[in-house]
Formats: sequence, C-alpha cells, structure tokens
Amino acid sequence: MSGRELSDTERPASRADGWLATRWERLNGPARIGGVDLARGLAVLGMFAAHLLWITEPFDVLEPDTWIAVVSGRSSILFATLAGVSIGLMTGGRMPLPPASMATARRRLAVRAGLLWVLGILLIATGVPVYVILPAYALMFLLALPLASLPARALLLLAGALAVIMPFVQVFLDALPFWGSPVGAPISLALGWHYPFTTWIAFVVAGLGVARAGVTRLRVQVWLMLAGTVLAAIGYGLGAATGSDPAAEAASYLGAVWTARPHSTGLLEVIGSGGFALAVLGLCLLACRTVLVWVVLPLRAVGAMPLTAYTLQLAVWGVIAASVLDRVGDLTGFRDLQPFWPLTIGTIVLCTAWALLVGRGPLETLLDAGSRFAVPAGRVPR
Repeated sequence: MSGRELSDTERPASRADGWLATRWERLNGPARIGGVDLARGLAVLGMFAAHLLWITEPFDVLEPDTWIAVVSGRSSILFATLAGVSIGLMTGGRMPLPPASMATARRRLAVRAGLLWVLGILLIATGVPVYVILPAYALMFLLALPLASLPARALLLLAGALAVIMPFVQVFLDALPFWGSPVGAPISLALGWHYPFTTWIAFVVAGLGVARAGVTRLRVQVWLMLAGTVLAAIGYGLGAATGSDPAAEAASYLGAVWTARPHSTGLLEVIGSGGFALAVLGLCLLACRTVLVWVVLPLRAVGAMPLTAYTLQLAVWGVIAASVLDRVGDLTGFRDLQPFWPLTIGTIVLCTAWALLVGRGPLETLLDAGSRFAVPAGRVPR
C-alpha cells in the first residue's frame, strides 16, 4: 500500500471497474452454471412463443414448417424441470445441506413459494389470456421440499414412478365434477391446474434428482442428453405409431391416458416431454462447455432472471392490450399485432443490459430478500 489517496478523477473509474467486474462475475463466474441459465432462458422464450404466436399444426420432426410447435407444452415442462434443478442447487447441489442449514433453506423456499403464488394470482388478475404457471410452480416447490434431503438415485426412481403412475390417476382428477361447480374455475386458476401439480411434480422431482447427481459433471450432462433423447423417442414414437388423437382421448379412459398431445398430461406426453426437457438441459450444459457459452450470453442473461422476464412479458402484454384493444383478454387481437419478436428482442436486450450493468433481476432480488427477511440465517426451527 502506497498510502496515496485516489484523486477525484480516479475514484469513479475504480468504482465502475469494480461494479462491472462483480456483475460480470455474477453472470459468468464459477458460482453460476451457464447451461442451466441457457436452458431456463430457452424455456422462458419458448413460453413467449407459445403465448404469442399462431401455432396451427402439431410438431412433426419431418416437417420443418411445424417445428415452431415444439414450444407447445414442452417449454413449460422444461421450466418445471428446471425448478427442480434450482431447488436442488439451493439446497446443496450434489450433497444435501446439513440438517440445520437444510431447515433454513426449506423455510426460505417455502416463503419464496408463497410469494410466487401471490405474484401468480396478481398476473391472473390482469386478465391477460394465458394460463399463468406461477401458482402451480409455487405448489410444486412446496411439494418438493420434503424430498430435498434424498439422494439422486432415490429422487430419479421416484420421478420415474410418478411419471408412469400419475397420468392414470390424473384422468380421474380432471374428470371430477368439482371443476364444473361455481367455485371450480377460480380454484383451478388458483392451483394452476392447466399444469396439474399432481402429475407435474414428476418433472420437478426429476430436476431435483439431476441436481443431486451433479449437473456440472460431464458424465451427468452426457447421460442427460442421451437418456432424455431415448425417453423422448419412446414417448413421441409410441404416440405416432399408435395414432393417438383428440378423438381417441375423448372416447375412452385409455385414450385419455395414451396420448402425447401437449398439455394433455397423458402418459406419452409425460414420458416424451419429460425426456425432451432432460435432453435440452444436457445439450445446454454441454454447449456451455465450449465457446458457445459466449455466443449465447444474452439467452443466459434471460435465464438468470426468468421470473422478471416472464412477469414483464405479461405486464407489457396487459398494458398494450388495454391501450390498443377493446379488452385485455382478446388473444386473437393481440396475436394479430405480431408482438412476439418485439417482446422477445426487447426482453433479451433488457435482461442482458440489466445483468451486465445492475446484476440480479429485480423480482429475483425481491424474492431472495423477502425469504431472507422472513427466515434469517441461523434460525433453527423448534
């Protein structure tokens, strides 16, 4: 140390260098897993596409004109799977936290779930005509918390069992007369039943198991890509081979189970789209081991603040629709405005600038601060 004080002109430059360096480190340092951020960014933008684009034909790998339909259903399932990965990383990653630390982490995650549910209800109240995933997301957070101490093998086996069993149960749950009652519709929205937690918890548990297996390990990343591809081929392949269709779904119980249609929660969709999510995650993790990690930095920035990006899209949608259309819920009118590219490019630019100049996303900061305020460090439950 020379003991020389910095001049007035030196101080701002030093602070700027330090500020920018910490923001760069937050997005690109060893504490972040670039492949997870990339997969999360793709999931968010995939949901943008599912909300904002006209998708008239089902996805067919042999028909390039239908490839945009890959976002239908699969983006939200990828988002749910990554929720499980996030829970796993926040509770210790490959090794679960010690009991006292795990108790604190669980309580903080429970607070986050409550805040997510409230935010989801507020977004529903805007009248924007989409099925908001956040209420279901919050419930799946809560359901996953008791499982956070389990090892990878147990979690992956449980996820597989849920994926195979729950679609058979889900048909009965969806057919309950309760949903047609006066309170059925609002309760459905409050539960996020378009993404039924009773079956979708399988995706969250699978993601939690992947985090426990160690998402930074090369062998796990390769395994994810290969196993996910096989599962996707089985689910979608059986759907194509057996000719499952909406008419068959409506005709019988087995038809409702044996389908790969997006958002059907049928057995073949759960297997195929669950495998798709695992394969995408593995591919993103492997891609971020290469120079591509810098090419996809803007997408990683979106994935570093997914709650902000998702919420901002719906908020901007509500404001534009209220200003331009007769009603906010006019989905046809809003899609006809061709909002996908402006909203998507604007989100990518804003998230990238925010990540590099400010840091953590604003809603992510609020959730973290709220959970830490509600559950201070070192608090031991009675």
